[in-house]
Amino acid sequence: MEGAGKEGRRGLLAAFGAYVLWGILPVYWRALHGVGAPEILCHRILWSVVVLAGVLGATRRGGEVREIFRRPRVAALLVCSGVTIGANWLLFIWAVNSGRILESSLGYYINPLVNVVFGVLFLRERLRPLQALAVGCAFLGVALEVGRYGSLPWVALGLASTFGLYGLLRKLAPVEAAPGLFVETLYLAPLSLGYLVFLGLTGGQAFGPADPGRSLLLAGAGLVTSVPLLLFGFGARRISLCTLGLAQYVSPTLTFALGVWAYGETFSPGRGQTLAFVLGALVLYTADALRQAGRERALQS
Repeated sequence: MEGAGKEGRRGLLAAFGAYVLWGILPVYWRALHGVGAPEILCHRILWSVVVLAGVLGATRRGGEVREIFRRPRVAALLVCSGVTIGANWLLFIWAVNSGRILESSLGYYINPLVNVVFGVLFLRERLRPLQALAVGCAFLGVALEVGRYGSLPWVALGLASTFGLYGLLRKLAPVEAAPGLFVETLYLAPLSLGYLVFLGLTGGQAFGPADPGRSLLLAGAGLVTSVPLLLFGFGARRISLCTLGLAQYVSPTLTFALGVWAYGETFSPGRGQTLAFVLGALVLYTADALRQAGRERALQS
Protein backbone atom coordinates (compact mmCIF):
# COMPACT_ATOMS: atom_id res chain seq x y z
CA MET A 1 0.00 0.00 0.00
CA GLU A 2 2.86 2.37 0.75
CA GLY A 3 4.23 1.89 -2.76
CA ALA A 4 0.79 2.55 -4.27
CA GLY A 5 0.51 5.72 -2.19
CA LYS A 6 3.90 6.90 -3.38
CA GLU A 7 2.97 6.17 -7.00
CA GLY A 8 -0.31 8.04 -6.51
CA ARG A 9 1.51 11.11 -5.18
CA ARG A 10 3.96 10.99 -8.09
CA GLY A 11 1.04 10.68 -10.50
CA LEU A 12 -0.77 13.63 -8.95
CA LEU A 13 2.35 15.80 -9.11
CA ALA A 14 2.91 14.84 -12.74
CA ALA A 15 -0.69 15.57 -13.75
CA PHE A 16 -0.68 18.85 -11.82
CA GLY A 17 2.60 19.81 -13.48
CA ALA A 18 1.12 19.08 -16.92
CA TYR A 19 -1.89 21.30 -16.26
CA VAL A 20 0.28 24.10 -14.87
CA LEU A 21 2.48 24.01 -17.98
CA TRP A 22 -0.58 24.03 -20.25
CA GLY A 23 -2.05 26.90 -18.23
CA ILE A 24 1.00 29.13 -18.64
CA LEU A 25 1.62 28.20 -22.28
CA PRO A 26 0.24 31.59 -23.46
CA VAL A 27 3.42 33.17 -22.05
CA TYR A 28 5.46 31.12 -24.52
CA TRP A 29 3.30 31.94 -27.53
CA ARG A 30 3.19 35.63 -26.59
CA ALA A 31 6.99 35.64 -26.63
CA LEU A 32 6.63 34.80 -30.33
CA HIS A 33 4.26 37.70 -30.95
CA GLY A 34 4.83 38.96 -34.48
CA VAL A 35 5.37 35.49 -35.93
CA GLY A 36 2.33 34.22 -37.84
CA ALA A 37 0.27 31.54 -36.12
CA PRO A 38 0.59 29.12 -39.09
CA GLU A 39 4.39 29.37 -38.96
CA ILE A 40 4.45 28.77 -35.19
CA LEU A 41 2.15 25.78 -35.69
CA CYS A 42 4.42 24.29 -38.36
CA HIS A 43 7.45 24.58 -36.08
CA ARG A 44 5.45 23.10 -33.22
CA ILE A 45 4.59 20.09 -35.36
CA LEU A 46 8.05 19.51 -36.83
CA TRP A 47 9.99 19.93 -33.59
CA SER A 48 7.47 17.72 -31.78
CA VAL A 49 8.29 14.98 -34.28
CA VAL A 50 11.99 15.40 -33.46
CA VAL A 51 11.50 15.43 -29.67
CA LEU A 52 9.05 12.51 -29.62
CA ALA A 53 11.25 10.46 -31.96
CA GLY A 54 14.08 10.94 -29.46
CA VAL A 55 11.90 9.98 -26.50
CA LEU A 56 10.47 6.90 -28.22
CA GLY A 57 13.92 5.85 -29.40
CA ALA A 58 15.48 6.30 -25.96
CA THR A 59 12.71 4.29 -24.31
CA ARG A 60 12.75 1.63 -27.05
CA ARG A 61 9.09 2.10 -27.95
CA GLY A 62 9.51 2.15 -31.70
CA GLY A 63 7.58 -1.11 -31.86
CA GLU A 64 4.44 0.71 -30.68
CA VAL A 65 4.73 3.08 -33.64
CA ARG A 66 5.19 0.22 -36.10
CA GLU A 67 2.17 -1.51 -34.61
CA ILE A 68 0.03 1.57 -35.33
CA PHE A 69 0.86 1.39 -39.05
CA ARG A 70 -0.04 -2.31 -39.10
CA ARG A 71 -3.60 -1.41 -38.04
CA PRO A 72 -5.26 0.65 -40.82
CA ARG A 73 -8.26 1.67 -38.71
CA VAL A 74 -6.07 3.04 -35.91
CA ALA A 75 -3.77 4.79 -38.40
CA ALA A 76 -6.80 6.39 -40.10
CA LEU A 77 -8.15 7.58 -36.75
CA LEU A 78 -4.80 9.21 -36.00
CA VAL A 79 -4.93 11.07 -39.31
CA CYS A 80 -8.26 12.56 -38.21
CA SER A 81 -7.09 13.26 -34.65
CA GLY A 82 -3.90 14.84 -36.01
CA VAL A 83 -5.87 17.27 -38.17
CA THR A 84 -8.14 18.04 -35.21
CA ILE A 85 -5.36 18.76 -32.73
CA GLY A 86 -3.55 20.80 -35.39
CA ALA A 87 -6.66 22.96 -35.80
CA ASN A 88 -6.91 23.31 -32.02
CA TRP A 89 -3.27 24.38 -31.70
CA LEU A 90 -3.59 26.87 -34.55
CA LEU A 91 -6.69 28.48 -33.06
CA PHE A 92 -5.15 28.68 -29.59
CA ILE A 93 -1.90 30.26 -30.81
CA TRP A 94 -3.85 32.76 -32.91
CA ALA A 95 -6.19 33.59 -30.00
CA VAL A 96 -3.32 34.17 -27.56
CA ASN A 97 -1.46 36.50 -29.93
CA SER A 98 -4.67 38.31 -30.91
CA GLY A 99 -5.49 39.35 -27.34
CA ARG A 100 -8.19 36.72 -26.78
CA ILE A 101 -6.67 34.78 -23.90
CA LEU A 102 -9.81 35.10 -21.74
CA GLU A 103 -11.99 33.62 -24.45
CA SER A 104 -9.54 30.77 -24.92
CA SER A 105 -9.67 30.00 -21.18
CA LEU A 106 -13.47 29.91 -21.42
CA GLY A 107 -13.11 27.27 -24.13
CA TYR A 108 -11.20 24.94 -21.85
CA TYR A 109 -13.70 25.49 -19.05
CA ILE A 110 -16.44 24.42 -21.48
CA ASN A 111 -14.46 21.43 -22.79
CA PRO A 112 -15.50 18.86 -20.10
CA LEU A 113 -19.15 19.58 -20.89
CA VAL A 114 -18.48 19.17 -24.62
CA ASN A 115 -16.96 15.78 -23.78
CA VAL A 116 -20.23 14.80 -22.08
CA VAL A 117 -22.26 15.86 -25.13
CA PHE A 118 -19.95 13.97 -27.51
CA GLY A 119 -20.25 10.89 -25.32
CA VAL A 120 -24.03 11.01 -25.72
CA LEU A 121 -23.95 11.74 -29.46
CA PHE A 122 -21.22 9.34 -30.57
CA LEU A 123 -20.70 6.74 -27.84
CA ARG A 124 -24.36 6.27 -26.88
CA GLU A 125 -23.67 7.23 -23.28
CA ARG A 126 -26.64 8.31 -21.19
CA LEU A 127 -26.77 11.69 -19.50
CA ARG A 128 -27.22 11.52 -15.75
CA PRO A 129 -29.54 14.21 -14.30
CA LEU A 130 -26.74 16.42 -12.93
CA GLN A 131 -24.83 16.11 -16.20
CA ALA A 132 -27.90 17.23 -18.15
CA LEU A 133 -28.37 20.17 -15.79
CA ALA A 134 -24.68 21.12 -16.18
CA VAL A 135 -24.87 21.06 -19.99
CA GLY A 136 -28.06 23.13 -19.90
CA CYS A 137 -26.49 25.68 -17.58
CA ALA A 138 -23.46 26.11 -19.86
CA PHE A 139 -25.72 26.38 -22.91
CA LEU A 140 -27.71 29.13 -21.18
CA GLY A 141 -24.52 31.06 -20.44
CA VAL A 142 -23.45 30.92 -24.11
CA ALA A 143 -26.98 31.82 -25.27
CA LEU A 144 -26.98 34.92 -23.04
CA GLU A 145 -23.71 36.04 -24.60
CA VAL A 146 -25.14 35.54 -28.08
CA GLY A 147 -28.21 37.57 -27.11
CA ARG A 148 -26.08 40.34 -25.59
CA TYR A 149 -23.49 40.72 -28.34
CA GLY A 150 -25.26 39.14 -31.31
CA SER A 151 -22.36 36.77 -31.97
CA LEU A 152 -21.07 33.46 -30.70
CA PRO A 153 -17.90 33.24 -28.56
CA TRP A 154 -16.48 31.30 -31.48
CA VAL A 155 -12.92 31.06 -30.20
CA ALA A 156 -14.09 29.42 -26.97
CA LEU A 157 -16.50 27.10 -28.76
CA GLY A 158 -13.92 26.28 -31.44
CA LEU A 159 -11.28 25.33 -28.87
CA ALA A 160 -13.75 23.32 -26.79
CA SER A 161 -15.18 21.43 -29.77
CA THR A 162 -11.84 20.67 -31.48
CA PHE A 163 -10.27 19.44 -28.25
CA GLY A 164 -13.41 17.48 -27.39
CA LEU A 165 -13.39 15.86 -30.83
CA TYR A 166 -9.69 15.11 -30.42
CA GLY A 167 -10.40 13.38 -27.12
CA LEU A 168 -13.18 11.35 -28.73
CA LEU A 169 -10.96 10.23 -31.61
CA ARG A 170 -8.13 9.31 -29.25
CA LYS A 171 -10.57 7.33 -27.12
CA LEU A 172 -11.48 5.32 -30.21
CA ALA A 173 -7.81 4.79 -31.11
CA PRO A 174 -6.24 2.45 -28.50
CA VAL A 175 -2.71 3.89 -28.46
CA GLU A 176 -0.55 5.46 -25.77
CA ALA A 177 -0.09 9.24 -25.66
CA ALA A 178 3.53 9.58 -26.89
CA PRO A 179 3.45 7.17 -29.87
CA GLY A 180 0.00 8.47 -30.78
CA LEU A 181 1.12 12.11 -30.84
CA PHE A 182 4.26 11.13 -32.74
CA VAL A 183 2.21 9.54 -35.51
CA GLU A 184 -0.25 12.46 -35.55
CA THR A 185 2.53 15.02 -35.96
CA LEU A 186 4.33 12.78 -38.44
CA TYR A 187 1.25 12.86 -40.67
CA LEU A 188 1.19 16.67 -40.48
CA ALA A 189 4.96 17.08 -40.95
CA PRO A 190 5.15 17.08 -44.79
CA LEU A 191 2.60 19.88 -45.12
CA SER A 192 4.30 21.82 -42.31
CA LEU A 193 7.72 21.44 -43.90
CA GLY A 194 6.32 22.48 -47.27
CA TYR A 195 4.83 25.63 -45.79
CA LEU A 196 8.10 26.58 -44.07
CA VAL A 197 10.03 25.98 -47.31
CA PHE A 198 7.57 28.25 -49.09
CA LEU A 199 8.10 30.95 -46.46
CA GLY A 200 11.86 30.58 -46.81
CA LEU A 201 11.71 30.94 -50.59
CA THR A 202 9.51 34.03 -50.38
CA GLY A 203 11.56 35.66 -47.62
CA GLY A 204 8.81 35.52 -45.04
CA GLN A 205 10.26 32.99 -42.59
CA ALA A 206 10.93 34.09 -39.00
CA PHE A 207 13.33 31.22 -38.25
CA GLY A 208 16.98 31.90 -38.98
CA PRO A 209 20.26 33.42 -37.78
CA ALA A 210 18.91 36.98 -37.99
CA ASP A 211 17.10 36.46 -34.67
CA PRO A 212 18.64 33.52 -32.76
CA GLY A 213 16.46 34.05 -29.68
CA ARG A 214 13.27 33.80 -31.69
CA SER A 215 14.62 30.81 -33.60
CA LEU A 216 15.40 29.06 -30.31
CA LEU A 217 11.85 29.68 -29.11
CA LEU A 218 10.43 28.23 -32.33
CA ALA A 219 12.62 25.14 -31.98
CA GLY A 220 11.56 24.84 -28.32
CA ALA A 221 7.94 24.50 -29.39
CA GLY A 222 8.50 20.77 -29.64
CA LEU A 223 9.55 20.57 -25.99
CA VAL A 224 6.69 22.71 -24.66
CA THR A 225 4.32 20.43 -26.58
CA SER A 226 5.83 17.10 -25.59
CA VAL A 227 6.81 17.59 -21.92
CA PRO A 228 3.28 18.35 -20.58
CA LEU A 229 1.88 15.47 -22.63
CA LEU A 230 4.41 13.00 -21.20
CA LEU A 231 3.73 14.26 -17.66
CA PHE A 232 0.00 13.92 -18.25
CA GLY A 233 0.38 10.38 -19.60
CA PHE A 234 2.47 9.40 -16.55
CA GLY A 235 -0.05 10.92 -14.14
CA ALA A 236 -3.18 9.61 -15.84
CA ARG A 237 -2.05 6.01 -15.33
CA ARG A 238 -1.50 6.52 -11.59
CA ILE A 239 -4.47 8.57 -10.31
CA SER A 240 -8.21 8.17 -10.59
CA LEU A 241 -10.17 9.66 -13.48
CA CYS A 242 -12.13 11.74 -10.98
CA THR A 243 -8.94 13.31 -9.55
CA LEU A 244 -7.66 13.89 -13.06
CA GLY A 245 -10.93 15.60 -13.97
CA LEU A 246 -10.72 17.96 -10.99
CA ALA A 247 -7.08 18.82 -11.74
CA GLN A 248 -7.92 19.89 -15.31
CA TYR A 249 -9.44 23.17 -14.06
CA VAL A 250 -5.94 24.33 -13.06
CA SER A 251 -5.08 24.99 -16.71
CA PRO A 252 -7.89 27.39 -17.77
CA THR A 253 -7.76 29.12 -14.38
CA LEU A 254 -4.07 29.97 -14.86
CA THR A 255 -4.75 31.05 -18.45
CA PHE A 256 -7.62 33.26 -17.26
CA ALA A 257 -5.40 34.84 -14.58
CA LEU A 258 -2.68 35.54 -17.16
CA GLY A 259 -5.18 37.20 -19.48
CA VAL A 260 -6.49 39.54 -16.77
CA TRP A 261 -3.42 40.32 -14.67
CA ALA A 262 -0.44 39.77 -16.97
CA TYR A 263 -1.82 40.96 -20.29
CA GLY A 264 -4.54 43.37 -19.18
CA GLU A 265 -7.43 41.93 -21.18
CA THR A 266 -10.80 43.48 -20.34
CA PHE A 267 -13.09 41.26 -18.31
CA SER A 268 -16.51 42.70 -19.14
CA PRO A 269 -19.59 42.15 -16.89
CA GLY A 270 -21.24 40.28 -19.79
CA ARG A 271 -18.32 37.86 -20.13
CA GLY A 272 -18.37 37.51 -16.34
CA GLN A 273 -22.00 36.41 -16.48
CA THR A 274 -21.21 33.83 -19.13
CA LEU A 275 -18.29 32.53 -17.08
CA ALA A 276 -20.49 32.36 -13.98
CA PHE A 277 -22.95 30.08 -15.78
CA VAL A 278 -20.11 27.90 -17.09
CA LEU A 279 -18.49 27.64 -13.64
CA GLY A 280 -21.89 26.78 -12.18
CA ALA A 281 -22.16 24.04 -14.78
CA LEU A 282 -18.71 22.75 -13.79
CA VAL A 283 -19.75 22.62 -10.12
CA LEU A 284 -22.68 20.41 -11.12
CA TYR A 285 -20.46 18.32 -13.38
CA THR A 286 -17.88 17.86 -10.61
CA ALA A 287 -20.53 16.98 -8.03
CA ASP A 288 -21.87 14.32 -10.38
CA ALA A 289 -18.36 12.93 -11.01
CA LEU A 290 -17.61 12.73 -7.28
CA ARG A 291 -20.94 11.04 -6.56
CA GLN A 292 -20.42 8.54 -9.38
CA ALA A 293 -16.90 7.76 -8.14
CA GLY A 294 -18.28 7.19 -4.63
CA ARG A 295 -20.87 4.76 -5.98
CA GLU A 296 -18.25 2.81 -7.90
CA ARG A 297 -16.03 2.53 -4.81
CA ALA A 298 -19.02 1.31 -2.80
CA LEU A 299 -19.76 -1.37 -5.39
CA GLN A 300 -16.15 -2.55 -5.39
CA SER A 301 -15.90 -2.79 -1.58
